[in-house]
Amino acid sequence: MSNKKGMQVVGAVLLGLQLAGQAQAGVNAMVVVEPTARKAGLTVSQQGVEAGLGKVLGQPVSLGTSEDLTDMMRATRSGGYELFIGPAQIAASALSRGYELLGATQGSEPFVLVARADMADLGALRGKRLYLPQQDSIYTYMARGLLTQGGLSMQDLRVAHERYPQAGLAALLVGSADATVVRQSEWKEWQGQYGQAAKVLASSEPVPGGFSVVVKKDMPPEARMRLAQWFAAVPASTGLSQARFKPEMQEYKRVADLGHFTPIQLPGVTRVSAREAQQLQAKGAVLVDTRIEKEYQARHIRGALWLPYVEKSLKDVAFNPALDDFSALDKTDKLKPSQAVIFACNGAECWKSYKAAKMAQSKGFKTVYWLRGGLPEWEAEGLPVEAAGS
Repeated sequence: MSNKKGMQVVGAVLLGLQLAGQAQAGVNAMVVVEPTARKAGLTVSQQGVEAGLGKVLGQPVSLGTSEDLTDMMRATRSGGYELFIGPAQIAASALSRGYELLGATQGSEPFVLVARADMADLGALRGKRLYLPQQDSIYTYMARGLLTQGGLSMQDLRVAHERYPQAGLAALLVGSADATVVRQSEWKEWQGQYGQAAKVLASSEPVPGGFSVVVKKDMPPEARMRLAQWFAAVPASTGLSQARFKPEMQEYKRVADLGHFTPIQLPGVTRVSAREAQQLQAKGAVLVDTRIEKEYQARHIRGALWLPYVEKSLKDVAFNPALDDFSALDKTDKLKPSQAVIFACNGAECWKSYKAAKMAQSKGFKTVYWLRGGLPEWEAEGLPVEAAGS
């Protein structure tokens, strides 16, 4: 046998072993159930979905169900499942981490923050009663984002978490709540009868409804195409609705931005893009990486100074800095209050740079910038990174 033929045989054997290993391992899928939509989760047939997906993919599929959205958000970051079927906030997190959208079971619509008619603006809600469903629900998720963008914290209000989202409008009517967050369609229906009793103080951009289906991009293209076709015409016997809607990626990005919870602006601090941060660096500004040492050692913005922000306080605009440790700022001899400084961490979802910028401001730093997009935005722009010691 020639060397060339021998290499071909070896290659074929290795490929066969790889495919066999994949088939044996199977595909892990997860249905993530919104706390306010448990009924939709109960209708899903585990056996029916596993059988259908297994036929499409030609390998075993293991389907799980979870109502723990906090845990599932972590799973999207770690890539724990090849396939997620869940609410918009789960899909939004996954789509920014190597997943592709196959479709959604409902169209998109905004969420609105509705308050008593005598409330002038969001600021008037301080100390007032906010009715919301469970803490992990999409309603609460959107409420937190809308309040944060308005410069308010959940701690600024008296929040009551109840079971039924639409009941918040009834609570407004009877005077047991001062504000709530609902889908726009729910507000429109209620407004026809009781509109004079309340008004909209804030509105989100459209948010995909129902279940969104996302799959890892490293799954073969043909398999992803077959999955998209199957979910678009999924049999009623599976208990799933057909994922015939294809929301714009920008809609999920907006959800992710709200869900990251860091405000869009920080008073007294200038928010900058990655490109702007690079230009400021070139003019002498010091870019500070506030992440943990392991992250910094693995990869960081070229030229970044490592000053870790040890975070124990809540991820909230009303965080308590006394609970955190940013002594690295006081100990370093490489940064003075007279210098321009840019704080960055792991992107808009990371609060360390937000808190560090606010703390530096309180310590007398006059020229403070905040790179909200952090390392992810920097890399997305193709800007230079390095590892410690390189």
